[in-house]
Amino acid sequence: MPASTPDAPTPVPTSATPASTAPTPSAPTSTTPGAAAPRALAPDLARGLMLLLIAVANVSVYLWGHDTPLYTNHPVDGDGIDLVLSVIGILFVDARIYPLFAFLFGYGMVQFAMSRHVRGVRPEAVRSMLWRRHWWLLAFGFAHAALLFAGDILGAYGLAGLVLTAALFWRSDRAVRITAWILLGLFSVAVLLSLAAAAAVGLLLPPEAQALIAGAGTGDGAGGFGDLSNADLLNGIPGYGWALLVRIGLWLVATPATVLALLVPACILLGWLAARHRWLEVPGSRIRLGAVAAWGLAIGTLGAAPPALIHLGVLPALEPVAWGLMPLDQLAGVAGGVGYAALFGALGVRLRGRSPAGVRAIAAVGRRSLSCYLLQSVVFAPLLAAWGFGLGSRIGTAAAFAIALAVWLLSVALAVMLERRGARGPAEALLRRLTYSRFDRAAGEPPISG
Repeated sequence: MPASTPDAPTPVPTSATPASTAPTPSAPTSTTPGAAAPRALAPDLARGLMLLLIAVANVSVYLWGHDTPLYTNHPVDGDGIDLVLSVIGILFVDARIYPLFAFLFGYGMVQFAMSRHVRGVRPEAVRSMLWRRHWWLLAFGFAHAALLFAGDILGAYGLAGLVLTAALFWRSDRAVRITAWILLGLFSVAVLLSLAAAAAVGLLLPPEAQALIAGAGTGDGAGGFGDLSNADLLNGIPGYGWALLVRIGLWLVATPATVLALLVPACILLGWLAARHRWLEVPGSRIRLGAVAAWGLAIGTLGAAPPALIHLGVLPALEPVAWGLMPLDQLAGVAGGVGYAALFGALGVRLRGRSPAGVRAIAAVGRRSLSCYLLQSVVFAPLLAAWGFGLGSRIGTAAAFAIALAVWLLSVALAVMLERRGARGPAEALLRRLTYSRFDRAAGEPPISG
């Protein structure tokens, strides 16, 4: 495809296309290596809006000391508005946000590689940059978990990035597509097994045993595994030193487990495929953003309906086996996450060239997504965790969501300030300095790209 065609897909070097002869990615303003194209609005807008949803999803983890079911992080001991907001979170946020994050992470990997390619950075250097970048993301994730938040996801994305980059990044679309379908297929088998196990428990175990399973880990004293809920274990331990040790232990288990669960790698691969064809950036794509958004969000919501109805008390008979429905919700969450990416991408494409100030502000957050993600923990952890002010045991879902919105708005304000100064976020600047700044300086990188 000629480089002068603005709507051409952006290829990456593959095993079928040697790096030395790979086609140059399209650039609207220049086709000369070393001159970077303007940064597209849609992916950054998607990342900025994603961070609002991440704040809403993560803040509930800090609500410790509440009666919390095994199948969700939302307490059930709040008032009416808390219940309504919890159900909205289950339907439209939980299990959808980290697939969206993984999809956009994969999308950004391809954007990163191709932006260096168009600047004339050698393919071997790009490989080194990606490799070092993911090692340092793994280190960032460890530090994030140890110091603040055991639910860190950076480590899992860094680990998945290391494995997938080595195995598939330079392979053809066909190889990436087949691998993604295999991973999703394997997880679908796990979903079927989980549903079968839940059905067996519901049919074969006596009600007393089912109630024991349903109460496990709720924090209400009924659990067979003690009175600690997930939130209590993550953020309800007083004393920073003990909490730090628990966070490190949980992260060391959860990080490889998240990758081995297959959905994060699958979503990263889907992000690669989308980015290779500039799916979020080019209008008139063969796969329509609007259709993907509608179908993806519909499937995601449908998959979340059973736990939402259980949380409302509409399906009490299913509560003892709600754990068996969680993998189905997670699989549907992949569709929901991609649906959100398509929705935000469609908005960005529609606003391209005429974005109002509010949209530019959200995109500024997206350009500093790593810093803004870490900022959430910097505020949430000391404010809500037991080792800090302990507010998480005294507020409900509504107040927690309000705090999440306030922190996101703070990140918007800070991102706009940095944008006006032409500065990266502090985490992005540190990551660049640790991994690839010398390559970008050699290629003449502009102030805040990549």
